[in-house]
Amino acid sequence: MKRSLIKNGFFALIIGVLSSCSTQKSSSVNKVEIPDKKEVLEVAQRANQYFMDKWPDTKKDIVGKKVWPSNLWTRAVYYEGLMALYSVDPKKEYYDYAMSWANNHNWDLQRGTYTRNADHQACGQTYLDLYEIDGRKNPERIKNVKAAMDSMIATPKVDDWWWIDALQMSMPIFTKLGRITGEQKYFDKNYEMYAFTKYRHGGNGLYNAKDKLWWRDKSFVPPYAEPNGEDCYWSRGNGWVVAALARTLEDTPKSDAHYQEYLQDYKDLLSALLPIQREDGFWNVSLHDPTNFGGKEMTGTALFVYGMAYGINKGLIDKKTYLPVLTKAWNAIVKDSVQPNGFLGWVQGTGKEPKDGQPLAIDKVPDFEDYGLGCLLLAASEVYQLK
Repeated sequence: MKRSLIKNGFFALIIGVLSSCSTQKSSSVNKVEIPDKKEVLEVAQRANQYFMDKWPDTKKDIVGKKVWPSNLWTRAVYYEGLMALYSVDPKKEYYDYAMSWANNHNWDLQRGTYTRNADHQACGQTYLDLYEIDGRKNPERIKNVKAAMDSMIATPKVDDWWWIDALQMSMPIFTKLGRITGEQKYFDKNYEMYAFTKYRHGGNGLYNAKDKLWWRDKSFVPPYAEPNGEDCYWSRGNGWVVAALARTLEDTPKSDAHYQEYLQDYKDLLSALLPIQREDGFWNVSLHDPTNFGGKEMTGTALFVYGMAYGINKGLIDKKTYLPVLTKAWNAIVKDSVQPNGFLGWVQGTGKEPKDGQPLAIDKVPDFEDYGLGCLLLAASEVYQLK
């Protein structure tokens, strides 16, 4: 009897120790993996303040190789990020800055109300956000963007999104309008155009179901190959798709006939990123060829962080699988990209493939500084909400 008690006590002690170690390890991992909210917010605020200080005039044209109005797609992506930051850090100065921008462009799209080009429509996402922030009391704020999308719906044409960046620029407008108005036509047109990009553009579509990644446009569909013989999957291009799907899932009803397809495409793309993350936390500009301008790159990485953090926050993907990956990436961005003054290093300039804007550097100013910040703020807004 005594021997039995001693034996049972011994096993109980061992089990207790193992349980304690397991609990401590789990607790330790959780503390390491989830970024501190205050630190996340400070990084976002610092980077954003740097930009707001540099561009106090929201109407000022952007001058480079040519002159662009400040409601072009690069600036629109910044304001998407600013609205995301505002949702977790509702400072009046953010709202005022966005309102100034929208008012300075008369709530119109780049190159006019009836443009079909997704890049020219992108600013409409922020107009819709500002319309909702103020309780939907000012329909003039969405008059032009709604007219543009209605004009697209009025035609059978569905091949406008011939490059994958376009998905992020335009899909969320359709789904936001669908949710705001309650009209199914916006969801239907959104899917028709998405499906053409996925299944038809480039011959058999720009999505490669085998690799679960997207070619940027038809010029990168095989037989085009990277120097190592692999397909060319551009990091930021696939990041745009991640963001497009996350924002589409946010506003599309689960009862919609195509919700599950969006969800599966989103999950598949994220899963394809897991084995190709760099050791330092970033992703290469060429996802399947690290020898083609391999190195740190912030924008694609930030968009992947945004998509993964969003999925965890919404319960769409497995937290145990993705939290360590996105945390590693976020920490790399904070450590290696965000500078003490808020400047963002390792940002690839505008383009469509790995060679564009190269070489990158910690102190190199890209041709446009705005969209990189937008990507960072989108990521920060979701990382901030991790529990």
